[in-house]
Amino acid sequence: MAKTLEEINQKIRRGQVVVVTAEEMVDVVAEKGPKKAAQEIDVVTTGTFGAMCSSGMMMNLGHSKPRIKLGGGQVLLNRVPAYAGLAAVDVYLGATALPDEDPRNAVFPGEFRYGGAHVIEDLVAGRQVLLEATTYGTDCYPRRSISTWVTLKEINEAYLFNPRNSYQNYNVAVNRSDRTIYTYMGALKARLGSANYCSAGQLSPLLNDPVYRTAGIGTRIFLGGGIGYVAWQGTQHSPAVKRNEKGVPMGGAGTLAVAGDLKQMNPRWLRGASFRGYGTTLMVGLGLPIPVLDEEIAAQTGVSDADIQASVIDYSKTYPNREPDVIARVTYAQLKSGSIEVEGKTIPTTPLSSYPLAREVAGTLKDWIADGKFELTGAVAPIPGPDSGMMVGPMPDHAPDKAE
Repeated sequence: MAKTLEEINQKIRRGQVVVVTAEEMVDVVAEKGPKKAAQEIDVVTTGTFGAMCSSGMMMNLGHSKPRIKLGGGQVLLNRVPAYAGLAAVDVYLGATALPDEDPRNAVFPGEFRYGGAHVIEDLVAGRQVLLEATTYGTDCYPRRSISTWVTLKEINEAYLFNPRNSYQNYNVAVNRSDRTIYTYMGALKARLGSANYCSAGQLSPLLNDPVYRTAGIGTRIFLGGGIGYVAWQGTQHSPAVKRNEKGVPMGGAGTLAVAGDLKQMNPRWLRGASFRGYGTTLMVGLGLPIPVLDEEIAAQTGVSDADIQASVIDYSKTYPNREPDVIARVTYAQLKSGSIEVEGKTIPTTPLSSYPLAREVAGTLKDWIADGKFELTGAVAPIPGPDSGMMVGPMPDHAPDKAE
């Protein structure tokens, strides 16, 4: 018999909820079948911890004396530029923002040692960050420059707002060229010398909710060690991609835009990272709770690494030229074994996301729910599903008319 979200929340309040992680649900469904699992299990928790470049923080810095209009000026946080094209003291700092001198003056060119993601980590860790700004004066905002130290505690509002997190499946990156290349998927050795992937597989949030039956706008989640919410479908949300017989996408598909109070968060789950030859990114811990409302959801949350395939893509030529020919398809069970077979060659695999930390995210969320500290929210609106026909499109390539 189907359950409702309110019935599950009542069980949480009474301390009677039965909650397992997605990793544990694989065994439950395999042993008991989806029907029995749906009767016994109320909530399945998921988790991921990996590089999520499309992340950043919105903040209100408060007014100086005399007042200053940061909007329209230049704002630096620990020498990293923040976007100030907003109101007087509202600023957005992106994870991939870099100080002007970093790419040119690093000890090893292309190391990108410090960027916006590291500033976010510093703030969450309680460290002081240097705010420097220059702008133009107005009658109501006469000050033209400022230099001061700020901490997260002193900032008025500070919230994580990430336009694209929790990719639903993703590419496996390889390199067919004769030299090592440096990408957002890490360093890739020449002549198919390595294969990098970035997903928690059977623990990954949207791989356990493949058609977004429970994840939608307003869904409460684990984000960065605190509580966050799904704000919208993420950028590059592409739910109409090819799927296997179980409905699991065979390549990059859905994404989530998420938001949460940065002051609740923990640097264990928000860490700045540097990818040599590419730039900086934010490592984000994110967990989605899935209410087991019926047998179909139970079956979907019982997905295993052997059920999920990823596409192997050459990042030396086809990917940069927007020609993502699929070399092969491999399962996450194969990826996690340490090697895959591609074009007759055994290639060692390397994860760019941490499965142990993904397991910890799912376990922490499980404990919060079991202890009555975290109730589930229904979506106030759905995000587009496979039937929407939504697919990622290319950038228009229309050359502007030449001036006469």
